[in-house]
Order: sequence, then C-alpha cells, then structure tokens
Amino acid sequence: MSAETSTKDLETEQEQVSWEGGSKPFKASYGKLMMWYFIMSDAFTFAGFLIAYGALRFSVPTWPEPDFVFQSFPGGLHNMPLIFVTLMTFVLIASSATMVRAVQEGQRENKKGVVFWLLMTILGGATFLGCQAWEWHTLIVKEHMTLSENPFGRHIEAGTYLEGDGYDIEAGDTFQPGDFYLIHKVDGEWNPVAYQNEHGDVKLQSFGPPAFGSLFYFITGFHGFHVLTGLIILLIVAINAAGGVYVKRRNGYEMVEKVGLYWHFVDLVWVFVFLVFYLL
Repeated sequence: MSAETSTKDLETEQEQVSWEGGSKPFKASYGKLMMWYFIMSDAFTFAGFLIAYGALRFSVPTWPEPDFVFQSFPGGLHNMPLIFVTLMTFVLIASSATMVRAVQEGQRENKKGVVFWLLMTILGGATFLGCQAWEWHTLIVKEHMTLSENPFGRHIEAGTYLEGDGYDIEAGDTFQPGDFYLIHKVDGEWNPVAYQNEHGDVKLQSFGPPAFGSLFYFITGFHGFHVLTGLIILLIVAINAAGGVYVKRRNGYEMVEKVGLYWHFVDLVWVFVFLVFYLL
C-alpha cells in the first residue's frame, strides 16, 4: 500500500514539475527574449533596405555626392559638408548613453535616477527628430528634392557651360568630371543649364537619379518612425516609473532594460544609415 502511495506521489510531483516549464533560455526572461526576436527581424528589414541602396549607389555613375547634398546648417549657413548630420548622430548616440544610465539606476532600484535619465533620453531622441525634420524641410522646400524629382547629381564629362543658371554658374565656366550641379526652380519651373562636352556637343543637364530622393526619404523616414515609436514607449515607461509601478515588482526595472534594448538598436541602425547615406 505504501509503495502504491509513494508511486502516486512521485507521479503527481513529476506532473507539477512538468507544468512549471524549463529553465529560461540564456537566462533571459520571456519579455527580453521576445524583444531580441523583434530586434533581429527588424535588423534584417533595415539590412535589405541598405543593401538595395548600396547596389543602386554603385551602379549609377551620376549618383549625388553626400558632401554636396548635405552641406546646409541652421542659421542660413552653407558649405559645411556633413556637419549638421554629424551633430544629429552625436545627439542620438548621447541618448544611448543616458539610456544605459537609466538601466543602471533601475538595477539599483533608484526610482528618481531612472526617471531622470529616461527624461534625458527622451530629450535626446526628440532633439534628433527635430533635426531630421529641419533637414527634410530644407531638402524639400529649399532644394526641391522630392520622391520623384532629384536636382542633385554629378557630371561625368568635362566641358564648358554655354549659359549661366542665374545662381552660382556663369557662361564660360568649365567643369571637370565629378563636379556637382544643382538645377534650380524658377517661377515653379526647372531651369536646366546648357553645357558643352569635350566633343563640342551641346547638352542640357538632366535630373539626378530619382531613386536617390525616394530611398533617402523612405529609409530615413522609416528610421525616424522607429525613433518616434521609441519616444512614445519611453514616455510611457517614464510615467509608470515615476508612479512607482515598477517598484512593486522588485525586478530591477526590467521594463526599462527591455525598452533600452530597443533604443540601442535604433541608435545602432542609425550608425549604418549614416555610413551608407552620408559617407559612401
């Protein structure tokens, strides 16, 4: 009788253990694991976009030079290649550092420290989005780069301009292969510049590759959407942290750590976007 009882007790104990589940994979909670799954899938998406951009970039000889396209700076300053986008990148990377501090304070169960550094991260992300909005406004309104029209490009033949464009180029000016051009709109119409190539043929400058504008707005806009989503999540987490929601859980503010993984991913993606769009 006692043997039968002990056997039943052993079976009951085994059933209870089986329903408890196994050990945590990589010692990570379910929430962290799902965040890593999302990050990996999103990384493949961005990789596909950037590879497509790179393939077009090196297959079109008239692809615009980033040093020429991105040379504007707030305050009406020009001829400052990549200075503004470098500042944007610094701000976003700095926000990643403040996110690390928020996670550290969470592991110490320091509510005030968590809230403070989360707010600093939100400030950095919002500043980055504001800078991106200014860049888009400059390209669209002042330089007329849209999804279907791209005034930026490169000459691939040496020659002499036969007439000026009313701005920086005058008749008689010469250009060498690799020089830049920007076709302006006058009274709502594009004002092309005529030039003479090395064979004496008169040609009109054509638009730059339309794919440049569409890819730029799509990929940077897709990243900006991720930043905006991260800011909303960070704001919600900061409000919950200030209200003491995570104090009761006593789990080292795991929610802050999970949103931190997402934020670091967004920052890392921007490093690759910066490399592909602005440096290549």
